[in-house]
Amino acid sequence: MNDRLLKALKGQNEGRPPVWLMRQAGRYMPEYRAIRAKYDFLEMCHQAEIAAEVTLLPIRFLDPDAAILFSDILTVVEALGLGLHFKEKVGPVIERPVRNAADVARLVVPKANESLSYVSDAIKILRKELKVPLIGFCGAPYTVASYMVEGGSSRNFLKTKRWIFQDPESFHLLMETVTKLTIDYLKMQIEAGAQVLQIFDSWADSLAHEQFLEFSLKYIKKIVDSVKGYGIPLIVFCRGTSMFAQDLMSLEADCISIDWHANLAQLRKELGSVCLQGNMDPTILYASESVIEREATKVLDSMADDPAFIFNLGHGIVPDLEPEKVKHLVQVVKAYSPHTAAL
Repeated sequence: MNDRLLKALKGQNEGRPPVWLMRQAGRYMPEYRAIRAKYDFLEMCHQAEIAAEVTLLPIRFLDPDAAILFSDILTVVEALGLGLHFKEKVGPVIERPVRNAADVARLVVPKANESLSYVSDAIKILRKELKVPLIGFCGAPYTVASYMVEGGSSRNFLKTKRWIFQDPESFHLLMETVTKLTIDYLKMQIEAGAQVLQIFDSWADSLAHEQFLEFSLKYIKKIVDSVKGYGIPLIVFCRGTSMFAQDLMSLEADCISIDWHANLAQLRKELGSVCLQGNMDPTILYASESVIEREATKVLDSMADDPAFIFNLGHGIVPDLEPEKVKHLVQVVKAYSPHTAAL
């Protein structure tokens, strides 16, 4: 078993950092597109064998130090009975959005091992196949709730923020509902065999600091506290980590995943010994291989010999990248020697 990632999460890694990439199984891969041409996106998630196969695609192609389960943060929305489908060139569409207190009152929280068992099945298949750690994941409650309110993706989150300011009490009830299911969902993933967990708060940066503390961080904290006793390392990714890094430290998570706006070396000074993950801008992968190597090396040099650092992107891989450039990035990280940084 390649345990480089697990060592970094404990602050015990030596030599080059572990590397994996958010959205490493995705549309940039022709093998992924071939499978996607045969199945609806949710069908790929629902069929455990297909989800496992898609998870394994980048393991074979990129040879990263970890696998992340192929699924979606909105599976819990579907489990809540709101109706979910993915529309080409649009993204997720929530058929029955939640817009007020009455809508929240109608929500029935299912048991994860009944409504989301296909995720558990995929994890069990993968644990038999993988020689690298398997990362399970969920969406942070605020990000999931914002999809539920907006009815899909949004540029400005006006419906969500209007609700927060007009009726914060009922919005808190929505957050409690999502959090309850999310905790159950992560516990199911742990019991199925997930070795690391990551929470994605992709839309946290839509909130001002005060609202972030009240409507996002508060509920991530409930999740972290609820699963901490299982002894599974937990990574928190938050768009806006450059703004919220100090606040995220209060979670006492094992690792903070950093977006590309921040300086990792500076954050290391500010945050102490906690594991840091990140943070190359994914759009750099549009550049030539020489530029990719140069920019990746800047990140690597800034964290050279750091025993608690995981190389990743500042967000997910974008769909129209050339696969060989993504592979080149992973090869650059795996070939890196910290001792050359001082030369």
